[in-house]
Amino acid sequence: MPLLTIHHKTEYRYVRPVAFGEHRIMLRPRDGHDLRVLSGDLQIEPQPMRLRWIHDVFGNSVAIATFDERADTLTFTSRATIEHKPADEFALTADDPAYFYPFLYDAEEFPDLVQFITPQYADPGGELSAWARHFLDAEAPTPTFRILSGMTHGIRDAFSYRKRHEQGTQHPLDTLQTRCGTCRDFALLMIEALRRLGIAARFVSGYLFVPCDRAHRYAGGGSTHAWVQVYLPSAGWIEFDPTNGIVGTRDLIRVAVARDPRQAIPLHGTYLGCRDAFVAMEVAINVVAEAEAVEA
Repeated sequence: MPLLTIHHKTEYRYVRPVAFGEHRIMLRPRDGHDLRVLSGDLQIEPQPMRLRWIHDVFGNSVAIATFDERADTLTFTSRATIEHKPADEFALTADDPAYFYPFLYDAEEFPDLVQFITPQYADPGGELSAWARHFLDAEAPTPTFRILSGMTHGIRDAFSYRKRHEQGTQHPLDTLQTRCGTCRDFALLMIEALRRLGIAARFVSGYLFVPCDRAHRYAGGGSTHAWVQVYLPSAGWIEFDPTNGIVGTRDLIRVAVARDPRQAIPLHGTYLGCRDAFVAMEVAINVVAEAEAVEA
């Protein structure tokens, strides 16, 4: 079971000292049967007046910092070491209730899944719904895995990754029409398409780990990332990464889950000062195997 250490540093710079409002930090990996946090540390400079940890409505770990000091830089440095055991390749058998689509959710589970089944973004012309139905067989039923895999790899093959400097996540229709976007855009597109098929899906924020295939060892690399979880009867929440065509948790380090991307922003806060006081934000992320970190 690989031991991975995640180094994440974000620094904000200003032309003159400013005051800081509340900041919410969502960087601690989310424990599960495939991921266990062994240690974690968060350093903030200048030190906040108060730092408290909470679990949000989805059970994510969130640190909330408040400040009473002005400064021309604000730095967040997070370090976490985890055990990461990727789940086995996802598969359904003919005995599973969700093997074919359409399928029904259990009556006891459905009330808790409604928020993940209900579309959150408008589709007045039905373009998103039509695109989602494109992954169904002409004659029902369709194997569910074929829909999920087809959509995951379909986005990976037909859409172009493009960094955007604008904040937030673009509307799924914009992603569909332009055929380009970020990992958060691709995740939201897939989520909204699945919801229009009545399939429960939610947003996942975390890290992408970049291994070295040639030596079959984990090498330094990584970035913040976003992907999708889909809930299937008897299978539970399964990960799908439409940006890289990954099914399961290989190379994916989960931090937060949410109904909407706006609820899973890694770092969010405000400053009090002139609009032109802000200079730049720099983010440095590295994910390494513990053995690699010792050798370095």
